[in-house]
Amino acid sequence: MTDLVIRNALVVTCDAAGTVIADGGVAVENGRISAVGTWAELAPLAERAKRVVDGAGHILMPGIVNTHCHAGDSLFRGLVEDLPLEPWLQTVWKAEGAILNPRTSHLGTVLGFAELLLSGVTSVMDMFWYPFETVKAARKVGLRVSTGGIFFDPAGVTALSIEKRVAEAERFFEEFGKSEDVFAAAMPHGAYTVSPDNLKSAHAVAHKCGGLFCTHCAETRAEQADVTSRYGRSVVRHLDHLGCIDDRTVLAHCVHLDDEELDILARRGAHVAHNPMSNMKLASGFARIPKMLDRGINVSLGTDGQLSGNDLDMWMALRLAATIHKGFTGRADVVSTRQAMDMLTINGAKALGAADRIGSLEKGKFADMVMVDIKRPHAVPMFDPMTHLVYSTNKSDVRHVFLGGEQVVRDGALTRLDIMETVDEVQSLAPKIKATIA
Repeated sequence: MTDLVIRNALVVTCDAAGTVIADGGVAVENGRISAVGTWAELAPLAERAKRVVDGAGHILMPGIVNTHCHAGDSLFRGLVEDLPLEPWLQTVWKAEGAILNPRTSHLGTVLGFAELLLSGVTSVMDMFWYPFETVKAARKVGLRVSTGGIFFDPAGVTALSIEKRVAEAERFFEEFGKSEDVFAAAMPHGAYTVSPDNLKSAHAVAHKCGGLFCTHCAETRAEQADVTSRYGRSVVRHLDHLGCIDDRTVLAHCVHLDDEELDILARRGAHVAHNPMSNMKLASGFARIPKMLDRGINVSLGTDGQLSGNDLDMWMALRLAATIHKGFTGRADVVSTRQAMDMLTINGAKALGAADRIGSLEKGKFADMVMVDIKRPHAVPMFDPMTHLVYSTNKSDVRHVFLGGEQVVRDGALTRLDIMETVDEVQSLAPKIKATIA
């Protein structure tokens, strides 16, 4: 029996053909999409469905995929401002070291994931100190998560030896490697904070377990200079020399890359997580996204953490990705509407190795879906729904969100938990957090 039918919606499937269906919808069975089509095609299924949802006045689209985030840093939102990355990080790490433990990390991550889900994000690649707590938070809120063992050579928050970091990463794969709601990864922080041997250890774990490998890459000129002075190679060349770049590699930022480095990423099939809001706010620069797209590099989108962008707004990331490169290059034809929309959805799914399960509304994929309200002044008139999504939609337009057919956001509110309890607890912690940088 069909579990759910959404009808009467304007469906933006984000499939390879860019299919848009007026007066359309989807049918869901056992958490997966069993049919996508017009109401005439879905009507027989609706007659015996357990639940029918009227999508009138809404765009129905796939769940958003955020491929770079530090959701637990919601605890430190707005704490450190007006600094470039390197001195900014030193202050951030001081605050994290004083505040974070498994309980507070879980608390901040729940808050961050709630923010993401309410805006339509159903899958997120999240790098934070306690990955097991990250999974618990994702399941509490109601989204899919890619995370895993963190590799970091300084003591950091967890102060683990490399042997313990490897063991934790392997244990994570053992526990979550086959979970439908977890895309397991090994996550070294970056080439400037993780030694060559430890980068190789992280990649070896990911490779052995068939998982993802994610790290920060060439975010600033200072990072490039630091890595080059230490190892005689730029960041991408260094990672490639170590054997850490392949088609399961997700590189966050990639702001300062030359042509040869772009060619390496294209040749290896690596994925880039573009974070335009964070890159601009920290004055890191403008990634060469048009050149990446020209080379066929898979570019997805991320928010980074609330510390560097102040919120987790993928709609802002989408609009910036679609516009700033036009202004920077002086070419209005770079980063088309379709390319930007793909970054938000199917390209993120590709980065997570999950394009067969998420990223578009197609039969057989998980029923991860978002309903966007278009009964609003800024949505009228609408000549092209994809253009509206890229250039006009904001996170407050998201009304309903489904994860595997379960409604996890209803009328702009979470269904699995009362987030105000978390909000109150975080607010009570604020004075202690502020005191860390006094």
